[in-house]
Amino acid sequence: MSGFPPIRTPRSPSGWTMAVFGALAALLGVVGLVAPESLIAAMGLEPLGSAHRAPVDHTRTFITASSMAALNMGVYYVLAAFADWRAFFIWTVPFRVLTCAVFTLAVVSGRAPTPFVGVGLWEGAGALATAIALRAEHRRRLATLPEPALRSGG
Repeated sequence: MSGFPPIRTPRSPSGWTMAVFGALAALLGVVGLVAPESLIAAMGLEPLGSAHRAPVDHTRTFITASSMAALNMGVYYVLAAFADWRAFFIWTVPFRVLTCAVFTLAVVSGRAPTPFVGVGLWEGAGALATAIALRAEHRRRLATLPEPALRSGG
């Protein structure tokens, strides 16, 4: 054995939502680092290519920065899923809803092009899936508690 802990799969539905979201974020982060124009096209935006960009256009710089952040975040989410770190799952839900709201408002206000709403909806759908899974898991745990524990709050 190499001394590394065994690789586990997520142990709960909420863990699976985190693992899937994390794996997709990491994958998209890699795509953005390796082929930024492909990531732009995948988001439904018009890729221009370097030849059509002005020297002061820093779009690729921002794609690189956000892609690296997505790669890191994706890895964090997958590791949290493997550790079944429910507190982290809970913390992500309101922030992913906030991200959905900010990205959607960016489109509604004209700050971002219409296809960008897909990024916000992806965040919102992920947050909703995780919230639903966490709620179902919580209800299952409550259903298994003995009756006196329920009355005493705990």
